[in-house]
Parts: sequence; structure tokens; C-alpha cells
Amino acid sequence: MKVRLLGPLELTDGPVTLRLPGEKLRATVAALALSPNRPVSRSDLIDELWGEDLPRNAENSLHGHVARLRRIIDTHTGKDNLRELIRTSSFGYMLSLPENDIDASLFCNLTRQAATLHRSAPGQAIPLLNQALALWRGPALLDTGQGLISRMAYTRLTETRLTAYEYLFDAELRLGRHREIITELHPLHARYPLRERFCEQLITALYRSGRQAEALDVYHRTRRRLADNLGLEPGDALRAQFERVLRREPLTV
Repeated sequence: MKVRLLGPLELTDGPVTLRLPGEKLRATVAALALSPNRPVSRSDLIDELWGEDLPRNAENSLHGHVARLRRIIDTHTGKDNLRELIRTSSFGYMLSLPENDIDASLFCNLTRQAATLHRSAPGQAIPLLNQALALWRGPALLDTGQGLISRMAYTRLTETRLTAYEYLFDAELRLGRHREIITELHPLHARYPLRERFCEQLITALYRSGRQAEALDVYHRTRRRLADNLGLEPGDALRAQFERVLRREPLTV
């Protein structure tokens, strides 16, 4: 069994894909899958599912959701042993599953591996990062509700995804693939115009491709957005890069 959180929540068992009916069932699986092989307390799960709008007997309601999950897994896979994926303890409930069978955990593990390689061994980092980013099918935890666990994980995973792209572009630039990444960098910079690292990478790719005027325009537009939205000037690294472009000096990564 695998759990997919990087998009609409899905459970897969070989060729069988199971999309759980009901947001609370999906929220339960997501909360457990975000802490695999570690118990999640009943109180944390109750808060995740209902917040302040508690049912009359929240613990019984939670137990009912877990029992329904086990029945659904059994029915759709035909494997009784898979019902034991969700284990009960005196503390709460636990999803018993290898970390890398959960796409969010696999994504984070691959990105951590690449973090140690994208500068020293970019050729090794790129396949890891492409594998990690290919796991995404849409926004993380797209249909698991607005509980605190899901909201915090969404923020963390989204930031890690952007960092993975930064590692990937750094690695590509180190291998001299500046022309190849421009088409991918442009929309990311447009979507996250205040993220200075994307700006630096786009300027480097454009400048190395002989497009100095476009590189300078990217800097000026970013500077205006930073001033208008945050009341800030570009950071030291971005300003230094701008000055090197003006002087027509080589840009390093």
C-alpha cells in the first residue's frame, strides 16, 4: 500500500487506486501519514477533524472513522492484512508503513539527499530532484481539510518543493544548461516574484545565453516588486549579481 499526499489524497495497492469518500476520512489518513510509524494522539486527531465544532462524543466518532477506513481498505483491496496499516494504541492511532511508501516522505528524503549534492555533484543531484518533483500531482493535501496538521504540512511541503527547484536549477547551471532551464524558470519567477533566488537564477540563465537586456529587466522588475510589496531593497547577493551583469563579468552559481 502507498499513500499519496502530493495532490488529491489517494491510496494505491498495485494497480488499485482508492480515493476515499469524505473529507474527514481523508484528513484522518493524512494526519497519520504525515507521522508514519509514530502514534498520533486522539486529541490531535479530534482537533484535526473537527476543530472547535466537536460532535457530542468525539472519541466514539473518531473510532467510527478509523473503523470505516479499515473496512474500505479491506473491501477495495481484498487483503485483510492491510487493515492493520492503521494500528490502535493506548495513546492514539498509528499508520504502520515504510516512509518511502508515502510520497510526501519520499519527496523530502530525496530532496535532503540532493541538498548535499547539488553543488558538489550536480550530475548526481539532478536525477534525485527530478524524481522528487515528479511525485507532485497538484497542491499538497489538496482535499484533506483545513486542520492544523494539514495546514502546517502544506506550508512545509510547498516551501520544500520550491527549495527543490532551486537546487535543481543550481545543479543545471553548474553543468552549463542555462538555455535549457529558461522556459521552466520564467513561470516560477512570475509566480513567486519576491523569491530572490529564482530571480538570481533567471538572471544568470539569461545573461549566460547572451540576453543581457532581459536579465537587467528581470532585476529591475524584481526590485520594484520588493519595494511595492515589502518596502525592501534587493538583498546583497542579488544586487552584486546585477552589478556584475552591468560590468559584463562572468556569473557563477
